[in-house]
Amino acid sequence: MDHSTPPLYGARKQIEGERVILLRHGQSEFNLHFTRTRVDPGIIDPKLTDLGHEQAARAAENLGSQDIRRIIASPYTRALQTAAPLAERLGLPIHVTPQVRERYAFTCDVGRPISIVAREFSHVVFDGIEDVWWPGIEEPEHAIMARAHGFRSEIALREDWAHTVVVSHWGFILAFTGRSMGNGEWLQTDPREAAPESVVWRHH
Repeated sequence: MDHSTPPLYGARKQIEGERVILLRHGQSEFNLHFTRTRVDPGIIDPKLTDLGHEQAARAAENLGSQDIRRIIASPYTRALQTAAPLAERLGLPIHVTPQVRERYAFTCDVGRPISIVAREFSHVVFDGIEDVWWPGIEEPEHAIMARAHGFRSEIALREDWAHTVVVSHWGFILAFTGRSMGNGEWLQTDPREAAPESVVWRHH
């Protein structure tokens, strides 16, 4: 298999070898409107749609039989809602880090303070995160590529990286793997392998 093109799944698939799993969040209110109009609908930190919740439940079912020991997610509501069914199924906490957040470019990438989000997700671990964790200006390409590279290096040092699911976003996963993923899709990748040198920023 060409490791530069990680396998992409939206249905049940047996995981083989040592791979971290990157799961894109389910369809959000933003995705629903933007896909139809290609116009930013102006929704801050959007929630999942009914379809998005179905995609999250399907991912939990597909991944629930795997030897997953750690779940990491970004602080955006759509990522936390996507991670929740899998965490409940496995009895695992959700560890949150802004490092795997979306590239800041649209209104949906404006987050909410941790002090507010934590009240809605009481089972989630928000240790050490600043209350306002998202940037105030559009994130340039080189910045998210560097952020993805940094996370790649950090997770490769963890003993449990091959048993980890990261619930993230289109832009971050693109920067990490070079792959454009649909809502609710997931792929396996080895963080020890070379990062993509460049990506095509065309929103899925």
